[in-house]
Amino acid sequence: MSDPGFFSKERIIASPGYNRWLIPPAALSVHLCIGQAYAFSVFNEPLTRIVGVTQSTPDDWKLTSVGWIFSLAIVFLGISAAFGGKWLEKVGPRTTMFASACCFGGGFLVSALGIWLHQIWLIYLGYGVIGGIGLGLGYVSPVSTLLKWFPDRRGMATGMAIMGFGGGALIGAPASVALMDYFKTATSTGLTETFLVMGVVYFISMMLGALTIRIPREGWKPEGWTPPVTQSRMVTSNHVHIDQALKTPQFYMLWLILCLNVTAGIGVLGQASVMIQEMFQGTVTALAAAGFVGLLSIFNMGGRFIWASVSDYIGRKMTYTLFFFAGALLYALVPTLGQSGNIVLFIACYALIMSMYGGGFSTIPAYLADVFGTRYVGGIHGRLLTAWATAGVLGPVLVNYLREYQIAQGVPKADAYTITMYIMAGLLVLGFAINALMHPVHEKHHMNDEEPNKGLSPA
Repeated sequence: MSDPGFFSKERIIASPGYNRWLIPPAALSVHLCIGQAYAFSVFNEPLTRIVGVTQSTPDDWKLTSVGWIFSLAIVFLGISAAFGGKWLEKVGPRTTMFASACCFGGGFLVSALGIWLHQIWLIYLGYGVIGGIGLGLGYVSPVSTLLKWFPDRRGMATGMAIMGFGGGALIGAPASVALMDYFKTATSTGLTETFLVMGVVYFISMMLGALTIRIPREGWKPEGWTPPVTQSRMVTSNHVHIDQALKTPQFYMLWLILCLNVTAGIGVLGQASVMIQEMFQGTVTALAAAGFVGLLSIFNMGGRFIWASVSDYIGRKMTYTLFFFAGALLYALVPTLGQSGNIVLFIACYALIMSMYGGGFSTIPAYLADVFGTRYVGGIHGRLLTAWATAGVLGPVLVNYLREYQIAQGVPKADAYTITMYIMAGLLVLGFAINALMHPVHEKHHMNDEEPNKGLSPA
């Protein structure tokens, strides 16, 4: 029998006695890197003055053109996760993480060339397409592995990794600014060199995760832990094949649940700085608004770990019930708080909203494992992330275009978010109703180890 390749699934099966707590750091080394995507906005303004250096010139790119870089990255994150999730189950997390490191790091290098040549299509290709593929592969690669290592704490395990994605901006933003300051000159913004350095550093960090990741042996379980005999109705001990999952109503209900939760949060997250300055004009400075955005990032990150861990005790369905119920109330309350000038309660509302936004990302993999089993959860999760790609376009469009329309109609900027907030609340009410209808997958979709073809019939 030939020796398995270095990147093969067989090579990374853990030896007996392997410490499973070494897996979360491997996952974090990837997610903390790709989480830089949330900090990409720090490049937006410098990218509009590549030619002018200190200020934009007619030859420079417009902010609207630059804005498409992030949108493309999120779209290709969803697309690559949808296709890469199934590939992950076949080749294992090491190969997938390696591919992610090559794409994400390589995307920065291609973008650096685009900046140097002042060709924005190269940045679209580099960070948007190639980097976006790296985002998707990196996002799904550790999730199913963590779920298999922590069957007793599914929510906490995925929360640890996905917390890293939410917190990647806390490292990426100041690092990006520091590098641009270091490399800038009288004739350069320093962006080319910054992208080159970040591409290399992120590749190395992500490779550390790829080299240290391990998967448990078939039938492994934590020492001293036995699967509960009586399980919740919403937690199955069976497995559903990736392709069969698409034939169940539960997949599309969970798709809508994630899409609605993300749509409500991501649009506001992208306009948080502008929104608080316009709603509290004369009170909140640009510096204070930046602090507000940083606070939201902390709650976004913390919510990913805390809410996912809480879901281990109250259940995934109940956790999303809280997200949708409390979120709808908070969004409906925001316009009133803005008009009353109560900035403390306004900030508190958005901090809670962002914690539930982040919690939605980290809780959904465990929800999928509860409903479809753990065997193919990586692939199913990848396909579900198309909901994120959809929301990544839908959320900002709702917030930005409704705001522009209302301002054009003569609505004061401070009041231009009122209808948007009520629409977001309505989306969450819809999510509440869909989540309430969630029920276990019919047994006809379950796989049977003794009958491999069961659960794969065209039902």
